[in-house]
Amino acid sequence: MKRHATISRQTKETAIDIAVNLDGTGVASISSGIGFLDHMLDQVARHGLIDLTIKAKGDLHIDMHHTTEDIGIALGQAVRQALGDMAGITRYAHCYLPMDETLTRVALDFSGRPFLVFKTSFSAPKIGEFDTELVREFFQAFASHAGLTLHVETLYGLNNHHIAESCFKGLARALRQAIALDPGQAGRIPSTKGSL
Repeated sequence: MKRHATISRQTKETAIDIAVNLDGTGVASISSGIGFLDHMLDQVARHGLIDLTIKAKGDLHIDMHHTTEDIGIALGQAVRQALGDMAGITRYAHCYLPMDETLTRVALDFSGRPFLVFKTSFSAPKIGEFDTELVREFFQAFASHAGLTLHVETLYGLNNHHIAESCFKGLARALRQAIALDPGQAGRIPSTKGSL
C-alpha cells in the first residue's frame, strides 16, 4: 500500500504544490519564501519520517499569513489523501517534546472530526521576521484539512524559537506514531463505526 499524495492549491493569494510520502525517511525539499516556516516544516519531515516536498509562492509583499495558512491547508489535505480510508493505522498518539527549557505536549486523533486546542503563548510578536501568531494559524489549517483532533500545549518555556519548534517537532513525533500501521488492527479501520 503506497501512502503518498500530491496537492496543488492555486488562489489569487498563493500557489502551492505539495507532495508527501508517509512511509518515507524524512527527506525534505521545502521552499516557501518564509525561512522560519521552512525550518519548522523540515522538522515535521525529519522527525515524522515523512518525505515532504513543498513549493509555495505567496503574497509576501503583504505579509506571511496567507502563505502560512495555505501551506497548512494543502499539507493537511495531502496527509488526509495519503491516508486513504485509514485502515490499519494506530490513529491516536501523543508526544511530550522537550527542547532545552521548553516542554510541549501534543496529542492527536485522526478522528475525521477536525478540532484544535492550542494552549501556547509567546512573549514576543515575532521570531525573526515571522509573526508568532502564525504558528497557531498553521496548526488550525492543518488540523482542519487533515481531519484531525489536535491538542497542543506548551507546559513551560522561555525562548520563543524553542516554544515554536517544540510544537512542530511534537506534531511530527505524534504524527509518526498515529499514522504507523498497527499489526493488531490487521488492516481494519480503527473505529467501532467502521469508518473515519
